[in-house]
Amino acid sequence: MTYDVIVIGVGGMGSAAAYHLAARGQRVLGLEKFTPAHDRGSSHGGSRIIRQSYFEDPAYVPLLLRAYELWDKLAADSGREVYRITGGLFIGPPDCLTVSGSIRASRQWDLPHDVLDAREIRSRFPNFAPAADDVALYEAKAGFARPELTVQAHIDLAEQAGATLRFGEEVLDWSETAGGVTVRTAQNTYTAGQLVICPGAWAPQLLAEFGIPITIERQVLYWLDPVGGTAPFVDHPIFIEENPDGMQIYGFPAIDGARGGVKVAFFRKGVECTPDTIDRTVHEHEVAEMRARAAELLPALDGPCLHSATCMYSNTPDQHFVIARHPDSANVTVACGFSGHGFKFVPVVGEILADLATTGETTHPIALFDPKRLVSV
Repeated sequence: MTYDVIVIGVGGMGSAAAYHLAARGQRVLGLEKFTPAHDRGSSHGGSRIIRQSYFEDPAYVPLLLRAYELWDKLAADSGREVYRITGGLFIGPPDCLTVSGSIRASRQWDLPHDVLDAREIRSRFPNFAPAADDVALYEAKAGFARPELTVQAHIDLAEQAGATLRFGEEVLDWSETAGGVTVRTAQNTYTAGQLVICPGAWAPQLLAEFGIPITIERQVLYWLDPVGGTAPFVDHPIFIEENPDGMQIYGFPAIDGARGGVKVAFFRKGVECTPDTIDRTVHEHEVAEMRARAAELLPALDGPCLHSATCMYSNTPDQHFVIARHPDSANVTVACGFSGHGFKFVPVVGEILADLATTGETTHPIALFDPKRLVSV
């Protein structure tokens, strides 16, 4: 059978793309190497931060405003709690990127926010022990998304809209044809008019001919058991904190019950790897380092590590995304380089990819994500 669009990779971005395409009446085939909502790539770990006061670049904010609308729609259409608003604290020295960038984005886009000094942080959020000269931006609309539920919701809705999704079917290669594209797997060969590639950590292999520099890094997630129990962390904001050395950590409320702990992690403190060479073992010295760093900010987190997990970031050199039509082909659209801050955009990226695959353009502002910025001439 010939399809209108084949989507390679049915993780966060690919499942959203498959849904948006199928909802527009496209005949969609999704191909995924692993099982639905798997834990081998980047879209797992129980929670991902969502926020609008975007310190990375204010240019992301219009996409976030649309993403929040689509999070609402996904929750309603799927009947799942795919996200939750908890409020968010972005803490550090006044001139650090986490604070100054969040303030800049909030002011540029007139986003509601509060700026708190250390005394106000401690008063409003007594779990925190900021440094004397720390400040924070508080965003009431921040919260977290649940990646596995989100991927499964998009998968279910895509199939309800008529998409064919094949799991456990690894893509071996793809090529252009006179009328579109051909995709070959170990089981079959498929043809379509359009191809959307959402490769995640497999970008270096699947997109080698694009020349887009993508680095894969191993990251570690930790669930710490707070001293005194999880109760004070249930009604609690998500947070990102940056110390004077520029090292960021982030964390969540206690969302998994009394024995679920509090999830924390370093932000962009990874070791380069590949999907085949990643070390899935979390070592004692890593746990000790995370506990010590987390306890500096939240003293109650100096408790044992209940469990841990690894995931992979796929990063471009400037840490911005790649979302674009193939520069030499009107039949191929690519989305990659999202890791570290991409999951909150999943619903709107799905919409963008559906736009590009069906019309060749989108009204969303994606100039920042043009791969030409990364490819040497």
